[in-house]
Amino acid sequence: MANDASTVFDLVILGGGSGGYAAALRGAQLGLDVALIEKNKLGGTCLHNGCIPTKALLHAGEIADQARESEQFGIKTTFDGVDIAGVHKYKDEVVSGLYKGLQGLVASRKVTYIEGAGRLSSPTSVDVNGQRVQGRHVLLATGSVPKSLPGLVIDGDRIISSDHALTLDRVPKSAIILGGGVIGVEFASAWKSFGTDVTVVEGLKHLVPVEDENSSKLLERAFRKRGIKFNLGTFFEKAEYTPDGVRVTLADGKTFEAEILLVAIGRGPVSEGLGYEEQGVATDRGYVVVDEYMRTNVETISAVGDLVPTLQLAHVGFAEGILVAERLAGLKTVPIDYDGVPRVTYCHPEVASVGITEAKAKEIYGADKVVALKYNLAGNGKSKILKTAGEIKLVQVKDGAVVGVHMVGDRMGEQVGEAQLIYNWEALPAEVAQLIHAHPTQNEALGEAHLALAGKPLHSHD
Repeated sequence: MANDASTVFDLVILGGGSGGYAAALRGAQLGLDVALIEKNKLGGTCLHNGCIPTKALLHAGEIADQARESEQFGIKTTFDGVDIAGVHKYKDEVVSGLYKGLQGLVASRKVTYIEGAGRLSSPTSVDVNGQRVQGRHVLLATGSVPKSLPGLVIDGDRIISSDHALTLDRVPKSAIILGGGVIGVEFASAWKSFGTDVTVVEGLKHLVPVEDENSSKLLERAFRKRGIKFNLGTFFEKAEYTPDGVRVTLADGKTFEAEILLVAIGRGPVSEGLGYEEQGVATDRGYVVVDEYMRTNVETISAVGDLVPTLQLAHVGFAEGILVAERLAGLKTVPIDYDGVPRVTYCHPEVASVGITEAKAKEIYGADKVVALKYNLAGNGKSKILKTAGEIKLVQVKDGAVVGVHMVGDRMGEQVGEAQLIYNWEALPAEVAQLIHAHPTQNEALGEAHLALAGKPLHSHD
């Protein structure tokens, strides 16, 4: 492995998660000589502690729900419980298969892969394993870790993070989840499917508070129907042990008790002690500050992924890593429109969106210039077959393009691809209405919503 001072790589990447390995793969594809440094496992949070394992848990939960509820479809089954060891085996097999494939892909692109804890040692080098890796450019992609609150100690036993939750050796009888964002509601959904008595505590006034308010309200209604409890609008005060678990006290004095407390208040950047500030890299609250081309204030250093204050999504990391690689290879690059990035929360029901909320649109364009339309999935044949409820909400600038698509319902995450095209191509409702959508599909609901917005509804009322 050529990783001493006599070799100068075109690009040295510190961090092998979504942003880092995407930059490595694209850079090598474009002819750059790339070194990729990772202290844990190639693939980072998404593959090992985030996107992939959590979705496997959620799918296992979906199977449990289907087994319990199959009689409504005329199928008689018996649900004998959750084999958590079997669930982990299934989850780990999914992760392992993707991990092996990714390792093979990096090797096939002739990326120099270095396993070890790296540290930025100059504007053009990273020290790892007692050696200095030199590069013409350095990309920082060191990712994030679960956050906590002052005075709230995550012990990995009764008070746990999402990392611990992914390897929990039992189905908890009861759980309090601190945080009603993506991580919190996904674990609430999975654990409820497994049989846990779940209470979500969210300090803001809605679950998934960054989504359109209509989507939040629909999810809250669905969670009530499922028996998932939640407390909104009051912030956390303290947590203390009880003989059987944990007691959480809120700022208004209300208390909740459960076997475990999952702290799901988000993830913070991994930047401390890695030499960034010593080399003059500007940071803000631990995040590395970048411009629209992912450049830091140091000419030879870029940063991507959860380390920078953009959307903490794996596909955003991919896009940012690719942008950096293409910029360094001399290709023309275009800044990322973060509003145009699809967002999916994989709870039951799913919440999917792209573009801006109705509230944001009114703020930008004026309340009298914004049109919103809701299409109820009750009018969609495939959704009726699946027995899922929800809505598709479109936000349009009056007489102009659709600037927001907000969807709630099972499998809505699979519909966000077309929604992304609608937003990013600034499509008019009439243009989407001209497209013929297959029947019966849930994708058809997106077409029907645009038919209605264009003034010619089919399976919906005016």
